[in-house]
Amino acid sequence: MNAAGYPLKGVRILDMATVIAAPFAATLCGDMGAEVVKLELPMGNDPLRSLAPVHEGHALFWKTTNRGKKGISLDVRKPEGRELFLKLIGGFDVLVENFRTGTMDQWGLGIETLHAHNPGLIVLRLTGFGQTGPYARRPGFARIFEAMSGFTHLTGEPGGPPQHMNYPLGDVTAGLFGAFSICAALAECNAQIPAKRVGVEIDLSATEAMMRLLDPLAAEYRIGGVVRERAGSRATYTSPSNVYQTADGIWCTLVGTGDLMFARICRAMGCAELAADPRFATNEQRMQHLEDLDALIAAWCKGLPFAELEVLLDRNDVPHSKVYSIEDSLRDPQMLSRGAFIDLVDPHLGAIPAPAPVPRFVGRELGRLSVGPDTGQHNVEVYGELGLAEQDLQGLREAGVI
Repeated sequence: MNAAGYPLKGVRILDMATVIAAPFAATLCGDMGAEVVKLELPMGNDPLRSLAPVHEGHALFWKTTNRGKKGISLDVRKPEGRELFLKLIGGFDVLVENFRTGTMDQWGLGIETLHAHNPGLIVLRLTGFGQTGPYARRPGFARIFEAMSGFTHLTGEPGGPPQHMNYPLGDVTAGLFGAFSICAALAECNAQIPAKRVGVEIDLSATEAMMRLLDPLAAEYRIGGVVRERAGSRATYTSPSNVYQTADGIWCTLVGTGDLMFARICRAMGCAELAADPRFATNEQRMQHLEDLDALIAAWCKGLPFAELEVLLDRNDVPHSKVYSIEDSLRDPQMLSRGAFIDLVDPHLGAIPAPAPVPRFVGRELGRLSVGPDTGQHNVEVYGELGLAEQDLQGLREAGVI
């Protein structure tokens, strides 16, 4: 393999954000080869450091979410810290922050000041609701983004309460959009004449990022007068598409989008004639008779152990899967063959498994990634590049600046 690195090699990102969403954006860029430096307060009180699971005093969420980053400490609220930060920022291409709107200005680090010290700096500002509007100063967390976007309204059983999943989907979705935004801004910069590059301010609302996933819902309501509701695991836009339990208690997700795919399911069931049944001949008709069709498929699945069901579905080329736990994913032969999980290098806990970078660039390898850094782990290295000697750093430590 050619170990030439990944596409963002040479890009430097300073990540001064906290918790998950914005740091995840920087981490995704790190997965693509960028050098990411994580800036924390000297006391290392990022909430992610105490989020479960914590193993032997080490927060696994921190170690995986901030993987591959160098770590420095700095209190930019102190005059000496602000001065050092403005020296530091000149050596970076991107700054990532997620403080409430106006906070950076209060610290004397508004966008004009940042661009005065680094005219070409890309600044990603990721907040719950964006830099403008009546909610701009509100605090935000993943479940708030999920609820206000309309996503949570769709999740749960019919007639039951709306539900959140047991994972901060709103955060990682915003992180994906953050990484995309950074790459878009870098592409724009690369298309400009270096001497004429101008700074970029990216205003990313995590709530709007979640809304962007729900593409047709606004049109469905405005034009058709329909508010899409909770439907459990059943899709209400194509049929059949649901989760069915087998005779041995395994849950299987099965998708039959399109008439051709539905005909394959019918053959797998040994009921090829169902594909021509007037109730089920088209998707529109299947949606009108959703309950009847689902009952037939559910009864068929319930009568077979998963191993036998899988053989029939595979034989007829029907998309399906056992509903995996993380244990299943780690053991799956497809995941193993592709190296879908990698081991992060950790000095405290040994190798820590984590998802591999996505996507792959054929013929290139990124190399091994370390876990999220200890607070200030790379102070000497990073500040040394600015010309600070050990005695300078010791003075800053004693003053609580780093």
